[in-house]
Amino acid sequence: MSRPANRAASVPLIDLGRVLASQLIVWHHLTIYSPLQAQLDPLAPSLWSWLADPARMAVQIFLVMGGYLAAMQWLPHPDAGDRLPPAALPRALWQRYLRLVPACIVALGAAVLSAELARWLTGDPNLPPTPSWSQWLINLLLLQDILGQDALNAGLWYVAIDLQLFGLVLLIVALRHHAAWRGGLTFGLVLGLTVASLFGFNLRHELDAWALYFFGSYGLGMLAAWVRNARHRHHAWLGQAFLAGVVLMALSLAWRDRLVVAGVTALCLANPWLNGPLWSRLAQWGPLPWLARTSYAVFLAHYPVCVLTGAVVSAFWPDTAVFSALGLLVTWALALLAGWALHVGVEQQVKSWGRAPARLPTQALPAAR
Repeated sequence: MSRPANRAASVPLIDLGRVLASQLIVWHHLTIYSPLQAQLDPLAPSLWSWLADPARMAVQIFLVMGGYLAAMQWLPHPDAGDRLPPAALPRALWQRYLRLVPACIVALGAAVLSAELARWLTGDPNLPPTPSWSQWLINLLLLQDILGQDALNAGLWYVAIDLQLFGLVLLIVALRHHAAWRGGLTFGLVLGLTVASLFGFNLRHELDAWALYFFGSYGLGMLAAWVRNARHRHHAWLGQAFLAGVVLMALSLAWRDRLVVAGVTALCLANPWLNGPLWSRLAQWGPLPWLARTSYAVFLAHYPVCVLTGAVVSAFWPDTAVFSALGLLVTWALALLAGWALHVGVEQQVKSWGRAPARLPTQALPAAR
């Protein structure tokens, strides 16, 4: 299974998508969590308004890419891929948990410490309170939204959803173990869950703690991977038309801007013309490869940096637009550095432990809701 995974990782749009969406999410969080933005809002209200709301739809890019990578790794074609025995499902899910959580533990600790220091500096009542031990445990188990507890780090909800979605992929693979008609069963399950999400679950916001709410976008990514792997060119064009048709029908039922973003992302990934040499050269330009590699770590690390830097600037240079602007730029730069440190110090070390084998899908960056 390593060959499909490498092929997926080599798609330049994946790296470009990571960079674009991750930076949008960082600035989205700077807008909604940093007290510094309030001083700058009168200077560019339209920009801050866009970052506060539409920019958060970048999460749809991550969802689609996550489904795409999962399909490339486990189900490169509906009738291809490993037959995972049902008994192996818990172990594979546990390996995925170990892939995600060590960096989360460090980031959660940094977020709690940053909030404590920020309270000492500013006394801001809007800062999150000191968590209880039970809240710590619930966050580490990624059950915070299901059990109605506050998350200790911004975007932790996506890590939980990523694990749930990965569990659904494993379940599909396990159900194929004894199936004679593997291709039809796989396609039917993925398409059925995608349609059920787009036309039903995704319309009920009270379900947004569960994977089925998001499987519409994730499933579009899986379908895009199959279209891209089509053996004949006319099958690829028919597949893209089918993807577009599903998205348009779902939009006709209920218009959702987030679904437009998901649909465009899926069609871009499915189109081989958008993954050629020109895009490969662009994905290797300047700092983009570095930003793509550290995107997950930056997602985890940027919130505590945002909280602490905002508190320092607010405490020593309050009500000053110039220092607020500089503070946001410094926060952004420090978030990138903190993400790099987390990537090198934790993510790469986790890979060397041998707990999470290479067959697990590449992480598609978690992000803001």
